[in-house]
Amino acid sequence: LTVLNAGRRYLKAEDLSGKVFVTSGLGGMSGAQAKAAVIAGCVGIIAEVDEAALLKRHKQGWLMEISNNLDHCIARLREARKNKIALSLGYHGNVVDLWERLVYELDTTGELLVDLGSDQTSCHNPFNGGYYPVQLGFEEGKLLLSSNPGKFRTLVQESLKRHVAAINKLADKGMFFWDYGNAFLLEAQRAGADVAKKGANKTEFRYPSYVQHIMG
Repeated sequence: LTVLNAGRRYLKAEDLSGKVFVTSGLGGMSGAQAKAAVIAGCVGIIAEVDEAALLKRHKQGWLMEISNNLDHCIARLREARKNKIALSLGYHGNVVDLWERLVYELDTTGELLVDLGSDQTSCHNPFNGGYYPVQLGFEEGKLLLSSNPGKFRTLVQESLKRHVAAINKLADKGMFFWDYGNAFLLEAQRAGADVAKKGANKTEFRYPSYVQHIMG
């Protein structure tokens, strides 16, 4: 319902075939995102750093394909988008790399490959394993979290700034992004990322919340 309503509200589209939804998280509550994309008829690319979560969703049949190669992900995205095929593709890697690759595609080809975007990392708990920084692999991140939590926190905040910078570039060209109620925008703001709504008070963000703006 969230994906469908986002399409209705922001894309003015009842039919999401050929539209692309990019997000992250295939763990607990976020695990349904892959299935939601296919039910809605769009192309869903979902990033996840934990291979165990990816394999679980694939085994359940909620996730159609898995890849750890961004070139392959972009090729599949283009193919499914062109042919209007419903697809859920799990990218085994950090979502910041995925967002930055989409910016690269925009910069080099002029093509905006994503229509809808969100995030379901556990940003309500970003410094204790809920969000892994792009600068490190998953296993490296786990080691740093236990050995030097202060450094881990710094890397998370740097990663959040990169995360938002990429989203902002794509949103400026017409992608619609929303907060999925996971404190992503709040933690990004605390990290110093550019998420404030221009001309509004500091408690308002430039991107909507799914609760108030989409489901409401």
